[in-house]
Amino acid sequence: MKQDSQTPSPGSRRDFLRDGVRGLAFLGLGGIGGFLSTRGRAGDTVWQIDPEICVQCGKCATHCVRQESAVKVMHNHHICGYCELCTAFFEPDPNDLNTGAENQLCPTGAILRRFVEDPYYEYTIDESLCIGCGKCVKGCEMFGNGSMFLQIKRDLCLDCNECAIAVVCPSRAISRIPAEQAYLLKTVS
Repeated sequence: MKQDSQTPSPGSRRDFLRDGVRGLAFLGLGGIGGFLSTRGRAGDTVWQIDPEICVQCGKCATHCVRQESAVKVMHNHHICGYCELCTAFFEPDPNDLNTGAENQLCPTGAILRRFVEDPYYEYTIDESLCIGCGKCVKGCEMFGNGSMFLQIKRDLCLDCNECAIAVVCPSRAISRIPAEQAYLLKTVS
């Protein structure tokens, strides 16, 4: 029987499979080596938002690769004025100065308001409800003293090689900082 020139001989099939398995093994080793090298590099630096540069664009809530953004609001209580009319908590023109949802700026109710003494209130962030939209930060910056700011929570961040939020950040406020460095905090201007 005459063998068709299109049909490979049994030996060449075996060679093809053997070469294919070797190629896959090399690719696998290369992938593992690449993963280990980036994990080592990622351990030295972490993604972080510079609160002095951030413009509260809202992209932190929508562009993180995690379903729930790793970006959360932090509050520097030393800067806070404990105002009765907190512009980070209330809508710009609230119906009343109470905790009703129709009066709150935060879409998820992540800011908790607690009476301290007349006329002071304490505002804290429930991180489990915070989506990192930055609406409260923007309100605090525009009319308040800027005591609220966005930060990438290290325990939530997947430490991607290229942060999806950093790519779309209009002010370039997100960059890598040394892992041993503390969070970049908002300070008194």
